Amino acid sequence: MQSKPYTKFKPSGVEWLGDVPEHWEVKRLKNTANYWVSNVDKVPNESELPVRLCNYTDVYYNDFISSEMNLMETTATHDEIKKFHLIAGDVVITKDSEEWNDIAISSLVIKTAPNLVCGYHLAMIRPKKEMIVGQYLLRQFQSSAINHQFQIAATGVTRYGLPKNAIGEAIIPLPPLSEQHAIAAFLDHETGHIDALIAKKKKLLSLLAEQRTALISRAVTKGLNPSVKLKPSGVEWLGDMPEHWENTRLRRIISLLRNGTPSTQFDEESGMLPVTRIETISKGIIDFEKIGYVENFDRSHDYLLSKGDILLSHINSLSMIGNAALYDDNRALYSGMNLLRISPSKNTNSKWLWYFIRNDGFKKTLSSRAKPAINQASLTTNQIREMPIILPPLPEQQAIAAFLDRETAKIDTLSAKVLTAIERLKEYRTALISAAVTGKIDVREAV
Repeated sequence: MQSKPYTKFKPSGVEWLGDVPEHWEVKRLKNTANYWVSNVDKVPNESELPVRLCNYTDVYYNDFISSEMNLMETTATHDEIKKFHLIAGDVVITKDSEEWNDIAISSLVIKTAPNLVCGYHLAMIRPKKEMIVGQYLLRQFQSSAINHQFQIAATGVTRYGLPKNAIGEAIIPLPPLSEQHAIAAFLDHETGHIDALIAKKKKLLSLLAEQRTALISRAVTKGLNPSVKLKPSGVEWLGDMPEHWENTRLRRIISLLRNGTPSTQFDEESGMLPVTRIETISKGIIDFEKIGYVENFDRSHDYLLSKGDILLSHINSLSMIGNAALYDDNRALYSGMNLLRISPSKNTNSKWLWYFIRNDGFKKTLSSRAKPAINQASLTTNQIREMPIILPPLPEQQAIAAFLDRETAKIDTLSAKVLTAIERLKEYRTALISAAVTGKIDVREAV
C-alpha cells in the first residue's frame, strides 16, 4: 500500500500536533466519547453475580478484546455490570502502572457478551458514534504523539496513575467518519503485516533460546566428545554421563556456600558498601544498576565477592529459583541477603560450574524441591549443598567452559540482532500509526 501527503493544511492550535489537514477538526476526547474508570476487582464475592473480566494483562498484551478469549471469571454487583459492561467498539486503556510508559496501553473490544465487564486499573471509553469510531480511536491511543499526553498527565512515584479528568482533556485530531474508517482499515492492514514479521522474529528468538539451553545442557552433562563412552549417572534428570566423569555432590567441589550479610540495605551510596540484591541477578548477570548499599560493619571483608564467585537465588518467585550469575568484575561488591554466594574449590573451574548450575535440568530440580509460600519459594542451603553434580577432570571443565563461552556468544550476538530488528519494527509500527492519525500521510486511496 502506498500513501502520500495531504495537499492543504491548517494550524491545529496545539504546539505538539502542528498543522493538520484543512478539513480535519481538533477536539478534546470528552467531546467525542464517554468514559469510565472501573473499580471491578478480581476477588469474587458470593453475594454478587458471575462475570467475565477484561483485566490489565488482557489489554496490555492484545490489540483486540473478544468474549471468545480465555478471560478471568469473577463476580460483580448488578450496578457494576450495568456501568462497566463492555460492548463492541469500546476502547479499554490501562489507567495505572508501575512504569509511566505503560499508561494508556489500549485495546478495542470487537466481540462482547452480556457478562463481559471492564476490570480494575482500567478505563473504558465509548465513542459517540456520530463523532468517532472505535477502530480509529484505538489507533489514536497507539500513536506516540497522542499517547504522550496521558503519560505526562500520570501522577505517582513508584506507581503511576492516570487521573480520570486527564482522559477527557486529551486532544485528538478528528477527520470525517468516512476517513476515520479508511485510516483504521489502512492501519489494520499494515500493522497486520508488521505484527506477522514481529511474530516470526519472536519465534526465531525462542528457537535460539532453546538452542542455547540445549547446547549448555549437552556440554555440561555429556561433554564435547560425541563418541565418548557413557555410563548411567544414577540421577534421572542427568541421564547417562561420560564413563570417566565423577558422580558427586555440590558440597564436595566448593569451598563456600552461604547467605549474604543481613545488614539493612539502602538506596543511597554515599560512604556505604555496595551489596547484591535479588534483582541484581534477575537477568542472569551482575547488574550494577540494581544493587543496594549497607553501612560498614565488622568483618565486612568476609562478604566481599571474589572473581569466580557464583550468586544463586534461593528465595524468590518459583520461576526465578535457581537463577544464577557469575561475578567476574574488578568493582568491589559485597554479598547481600537472599542470594547465596558459592565459591568453587581450587580444582573446580568457576565458569564451568556456573554453566552447570544454569543447566535447565539443574534449575528445574531446584524449583521442584523449593518450599512454596504465598509470594515466593525457598530452598535451604543444605538442599543446595546436596545437589548432584557430574564432574569432568579440570582440563575438560576448562574446555567445556571455553566452548560454551564461544558458542553462546554467537547465539547471543544473533539474538541481539533479532531483538534490534523487532524494536525497529515496533518503532516503525508506532511511527506509521502516528503519521496516519495525525494527518501526516493521506491513506484514503491506499485502502
